[in-house]
Amino acid sequence: MKVGFMAVDNPLVIAIDSSTTATKAIVVDTEGKVLALGKQDITLLSPSQGFGEHDPRQWWTSTRDAIAAALSQLNPTEKERVAALGITHQRETFAPFTADGTPLRNGILWLDIRATEQVQRYGTPEIHALSGRPADVTPGLYKMAWLKEHEPDSLRKADKVTTVSAYLTFCLTGRWTDSAACVDSLSLSNIRTLDYDDGLLEIAGVTRAQMPDLVQAGEVLGTLLPGIAEEWGIGEIPVIAGCGDGQAAGVGAAAVTPDIAFLNMGTAVVAGVPSTEYRYEKLFRTEAAGVAGTYILELVQNSGAYLSTWYRRAFGKPELEGAPDPELEAVAAARAPGSGGLITMPYWGAVQSPHWDPLARGAVVGWRGTHGRGSMYRSILEGICLEMARSLRKLEVSTGVPLREVRGMGGGMRSPLWRQIMTDAIGLPITACREEEISALGAAMIAMASTGVYGDNRVATAAEHMAGFTDVTEPDMQMHEIYQELSGIQEGLYESLRETNARLHDFANRYPDAELADE
Repeated sequence: MKVGFMAVDNPLVIAIDSSTTATKAIVVDTEGKVLALGKQDITLLSPSQGFGEHDPRQWWTSTRDAIAAALSQLNPTEKERVAALGITHQRETFAPFTADGTPLRNGILWLDIRATEQVQRYGTPEIHALSGRPADVTPGLYKMAWLKEHEPDSLRKADKVTTVSAYLTFCLTGRWTDSAACVDSLSLSNIRTLDYDDGLLEIAGVTRAQMPDLVQAGEVLGTLLPGIAEEWGIGEIPVIAGCGDGQAAGVGAAAVTPDIAFLNMGTAVVAGVPSTEYRYEKLFRTEAAGVAGTYILELVQNSGAYLSTWYRRAFGKPELEGAPDPELEAVAAARAPGSGGLITMPYWGAVQSPHWDPLARGAVVGWRGTHGRGSMYRSILEGICLEMARSLRKLEVSTGVPLREVRGMGGGMRSPLWRQIMTDAIGLPITACREEEISALGAAMIAMASTGVYGDNRVATAAEHMAGFTDVTEPDMQMHEIYQELSGIQEGLYESLRETNARLHDFANRYPDAELADE
């Protein structure tokens, strides 16, 4: 079979999104239509309170099986049209490996918050300016520093310490190569040059030799190994460098101009706009975009659907196992905005935008005897939305570009209540993306652009051809005014609770809870 790009008039591409809970693989045509989908779950491990890990071998097995499942839905002629494979992945996650791809320990995930002390010790404005990321528990830099101090052998014995993307590239191509727009999430790179920074590597306790080689988004990472290509019944196609799942979602939504924001209401709630120039400030983190040579100014809250799922699992119907509950949604929808003076600080996983405070904790303030499960659930949804709405409006001020539209995606969009609260809080229409696997679609657009099928290799051109949308949710401006008032109260609570959170952090360190979770 031919090595490299396949000369076909109507190519298909495979794209994978290896996320926190599963790897999804899609096969997409030039119009953005998903012809096939495969999905394989990944087991989330929590060996201690605040820890989040994966067995890295599942990154590959889930990818292999998801792609095989998707390709099994194609006929032989369609398989011959598959011209490239694109990758996006969960950002900030990493693991140490030997040269042959054997993991030396579990991978540490983006949602892991073990490195609080390292963030306090090493996080500086200088590192923010260099890496584009404010000091936070999320980037791999601080968790690697934690390993350096607590498990030094896991780094010292490693031949490679890499992202999910780099490990999958090795399994697919036999090469330790990564996209500069994937590895930037570890905060080991100079964001302006998209190359590793020796000072950041030293803090992390790793060396340049342990890092994979880098290519830019849209370039070729390697060629699919012959044995894998034969097993799947496709050509030895190029594997194309993508970007992190957040940036990829923006590409999938065709949010490629600064007046259109993407909003991913997923496990974390993430929003952002593109920028042709490098900018940094405390409000957002700056990332390499899926469009090479540009950046994403990104707002992030780790407690998104994670928090609403936590509530449903802890206090909802046991038989639903945390899944959405229409009855609970109805009870919450019947409450007035603010539920008569109830407000949530949604910092179950610390706080990211705009405070970047690893010591911040969740809180629910304003309880009365008249409040029940519907009030608290609504307050949780409102707390997430109010925080994001404030940050989006501050982002407008920072860029000087008014937003005219927000394009939404993620599991939270399936909740009419949550979507309407978010729309009302922001005060702008939210347009729903057609494709559910929006990050995978973004990776597919980058891969499709590399084929030149549209006459150029521009990712923006591919996005224009492949993006699709469904309905628009319009804001209720009367509700928006109410939420602005409630938002001001929430914003003031952060400072009011700051000293308390620091004292609680100290208390928890001195009297740790032996239980991983309440039964």
